Amino acid sequence: MQMREAILEDVEAIARVHVDSWRSTYKGIVPDSYLQQLSYEQRAENWRRGIGHNTIFVAESERGEIVGFATGGKERTGNYGVDGELYAIYLIEEAQGGGIGKTLTMEIANKLNKQGLSSMLVWVLELNPSKKFYEALGGKPLAETMIEIGGEQFKEIAYYWEDIGKIGE
Repeated sequence: MQMREAILEDVEAIARVHVDSWRSTYKGIVPDSYLQQLSYEQRAENWRRGIGHNTIFVAESERGEIVGFATGGKERTGNYGVDGELYAIYLIEEAQGGGIGKTLTMEIANKLNKQGLSSMLVWVLELNPSKKFYEALGGKPLAETMIEIGGEQFKEIAYYWEDIGKIGE
């Protein structure tokens, strides 16, 4: 498995991972109608705009297939006393549970640390079974908010790391 920073040519693969991981992770949590209307093309356009503006790392298999990605940067609200944020991390279902997510999280944390950021948070749906992943990396609950997805309300939890240099220790 190779980790590297994303390039513009990766956007279609990133979009595929994004949509496919939403459909597998959130099946039975968010409305099926919402998951079915997710579009590879729309996601690719969004990621095309993000390349070059945010830190994005991809996990590439030995066959050269992108199986996961993570993105991060400065914390977007300024409301929590945390300076960095893991904006998103997604892996296709077959790539989960093998340490790729931890490595991608560490890549983002290291890059943010080099940019002078020292703490980090990530927003996770309360019903997302992957929230245990953030807890295992030492993430502590910091705040909660409600968001709307597909016409329904969901609770999100912000997990944070006070010192991103110690993630996973």
